[in-house]
Order: sequence, then structure tokens, then C-alpha cells
Amino acid sequence: MVISKTLRFAIPLIGALAIAGAAQAETQWDRDHPRRDQVNDRLANQNARIKTERKEGEISGARAAALHKEDRTIRSEERGMAAQNGGHVTATEQKALNQQENQTSRQIGK
Repeated sequence: MVISKTLRFAIPLIGALAIAGAAQAETQWDRDHPRRDQVNDRLANQNARIKTERKEGEISGARAAALHKEDRTIRSEERGMAAQNGGHVTATEQKALNQQENQTSRQIGK
């Protein structure tokens, strides 16, 4: 009797937790959504440019670190936006992120 009472409580709870976890899980499609992919590809490209400029001595280590920090902030914003929109970013959010990336991009190599 005690076991059956426990199971009657535990089984629905486990089911609810499984559904909640599945609803929050980010799928590969969410990560590869075209707008997210475009934003993240630009961030990866900028990261490579910063590393190259640093390696070639065109920017200081401190400047490279500051630029990397700006890119990490943009990436964090992108993740937050995606979390609020079912795993993707809206066109308006993509535009805002691209504007921020443009500002950082113009600073690379200066």
C-alpha cells in the first residue's frame, strides 16, 4: 500500500519533469536556425580576425582581450534572445546583433 501511494505521486511528477525538460531542451535545428547561424558565423569570423591581428602585432593583447569581451557579450545576448524565442532570434533581434557586430568589426585592426 505504501509503495503504491508513493508511485501514484512519483509517476506523474516524473512525467511532468520530463515534459518540462524536453520543452526547454534546445534542438540542433534551434542552434542552426538561419538567423542564429548567421550571427554566430560572424562572431566566429571576428574571433579569427582578432586572433590574426594580435598574432601579426597589429593590435595589443589588451585590445584583443577587449574585443573578445565585446564579442562574448554579443554572443551572450544572442543566447538570451534565443532562449526567449523558442531557440531562434527574430529578424529585428538579428539586425540589432549585426549592428553591434559591425561596431566591433570596425575596431579590429585599428
